[in-house]
Amino acid sequence: MTAGSYVRSLCLAALIVIALGGLLLHLRIHPYGNNPSFLINVVCGIISVIVVPLLFLFKRTLHYGYVVNGFMVIVGTVTMAHFSLAHLPAPLTPAGILLKTTFPDILILWGKFFIGKALFDLEVFGYNRTAEKKGVSYRYPNLGWWFVHLIAAAAVYGAGHFLGK
Repeated sequence: MTAGSYVRSLCLAALIVIALGGLLLHLRIHPYGNNPSFLINVVCGIISVIVVPLLFLFKRTLHYGYVVNGFMVIVGTVTMAHFSLAHLPAPLTPAGILLKTTFPDILILWGKFFIGKALFDLEVFGYNRTAEKKGVSYRYPNLGWWFVHLIAAAAVYGAGHFLGK
C-alpha cells in the first residue's frame, strides 16, 4: 500500500465514522417516531454513511462526493444554527452558547467537511507536499466557493423562514 492510498483509506474511514456518529446522535436526539420530519435527518445520515464514501471511492464520481458532502454540511449547519437560535439557553452566556447550543455539533460537522476536502484535494491535486495551492478563492473547488454557498443557503433559509410566517 502506498502512502497515498493509506491516507485515502484513513480519510474515507474518518468520513464514515463521523457520519455514523452523527446519524446515531440524531437518532438519539430526534427519534423520527416522535416527528416524521426527523426522518430527513435519518435519510441524510444514511446518505453520509453510505453514498458519500462510495462517491469518493471512484475517480469518476469524486467531484459528486465532494459536492454532496459539502452541501450536506452546509444544510446541517444552517438548520442546526436555526435550531439553536430558536432554543437559546437561559441565561445567555458565552459558556451557554458554546456548550448548550448546537455549536459543538456544527464544529464536528465541519470536521467532516474538512476530511472530505482533504480527500478531494489529495485525489485531484496529488500528494506532492511542495505543490503550491492555486486558483481564485471563490471558485470551485476552493474554500471561498463553499463560504459563498454557506452564506447564500443561510440567506435563502432565513428569508423562507421569516417570509413563511
